[in-house]
Amino acid sequence: MSGSIKHTFYYNHKPEVVWDYLTKPELLAQWLMPGDIKPVVEHKFEMVSKPKLEMNHDGHNYCEVLEVIPYKKLVYSWKAGPEPGNITLNTLVTWTLTPKGSGTELHLLHEGFTAGNELLFEGMNAGWVNHAAKIEKLLTN
Repeated sequence: MSGSIKHTFYYNHKPEVVWDYLTKPELLAQWLMPGDIKPVVEHKFEMVSKPKLEMNHDGHNYCEVLEVIPYKKLVYSWKAGPEPGNITLNTLVTWTLTPKGSGTELHLLHEGFTAGNELLFEGMNAGWVNHAAKIEKLLTN
């Protein structure tokens, strides 16, 4: 198995506003999970979620920023596993922001899922949709 998650979301807000929800730790924590993200290439950060042991995920997500084009593109690695030091998920997350009308199209590509990651793939595929919907709620409040 090798797979990629692809989704496109639309927000009726400028790319600069949507960008903040991807790159500011206090905003990221409101819709995804806590983490010390910074839009700086080579910045390593960790995001922590509730463990999902049935998916071989201990809740720790190890990331490194690989590419930054402010307000347009953010790329980071996303690694995880069943316990510290045992990485079984080694993926890449790419966010691309495109101005569209008076708002922003936000494209997500989460790639690199391999055999053994099927449950995480399914969970994350649905999870990204649910989490992205939270951005819309936060933007409209």
